[in-house]
Amino acid sequence: MDGFRPIPLPARRPVDTIMAMRRADSFGKRSIKTTSKEYALRLAISMTDLTTLEGKDSPEKVRALCRKAIAPAPLLDRALVAAGGAPIPSVAAVCVYPNLVAVAREALAGSGVHIASVATGFPSGQFPLEVRLDDVRRAVGEGADEIDMVISRGAFLAGEYALVADEIARVREACGAAHLKIILETGELETLDAVRHASDLAIQAALSTGPAKDGEVFIKTSTGKVTPAATMPVVLVMLEAIRDAHRETGVRIGMKPAGGIRAAKSAIAQLVMVHETLGPDWLAPHLFRFGASTLLNDLLRQLARLRRGGYAARDDFAEA
Repeated sequence: MDGFRPIPLPARRPVDTIMAMRRADSFGKRSIKTTSKEYALRLAISMTDLTTLEGKDSPEKVRALCRKAIAPAPLLDRALVAAGGAPIPSVAAVCVYPNLVAVAREALAGSGVHIASVATGFPSGQFPLEVRLDDVRRAVGEGADEIDMVISRGAFLAGEYALVADEIARVREACGAAHLKIILETGELETLDAVRHASDLAIQAALSTGPAKDGEVFIKTSTGKVTPAATMPVVLVMLEAIRDAHRETGVRIGMKPAGGIRAAKSAIAQLVMVHETLGPDWLAPHLFRFGASTLLNDLLRQLARLRRGGYAARDDFAEA
């Protein structure tokens, strides 16, 4: 696409910060029955984007991560099945840097686990636009099913909303058939009002390029490199933006909290919030994901505790 394309910008929707914080806090205080907890743990596993985004990432590390993504805990899985339980699901996706997408593609072939790749100059986004777009095209060309892009936070905070919207639209076009997750980096946006406006802007810009099927576009809290990230109030505000967009367009936008979610208890609280804000349709991997590198281990520990009656050691599931 040549030249700057003006995109209609959303009106600002102020957030009642106190009420948002109170409501978000309430979701972590719900009592969950054992059967519901097991269901939630399995669901959260199936929604996980198992992630490695470190400078020391290597092909072998990614292959090991892919093995874990397909079969998160083989010994526990066999024990559960032998006791008449359901097998542990695979995770939703493995998320890696673009240069390791081909490695993940080979390791995940035939598994049904998706390949997600960060792009657009992750995590800063401080690269020329054409370089960022080329980053996206290369990752898709190597086999990425999903692209996690970062917005230009500096431009957004400077009030250059049209520029941010145009860049999001261009990235979605560069994705082709790949799904797009738009990272807002909420820890740098400073206020819930800004989080809401960025959410509305991202959704409207992505949908401006043409019709979208449910789950083809996500909004995502963070790169995982900035704190705070996926706090409950932030996620609630983003879920409300998704709810309102669905009412207005009929499209179900996906949600991906990422950064700081390490405990199963936190993940379950997020699922309760999704259910009560968006409804049961969003409780599926094609519409909700957890971006995490360590959450999966605690989900497995909690699942083992429900079946064994005691906690596994913290490192029992640490190795892929």
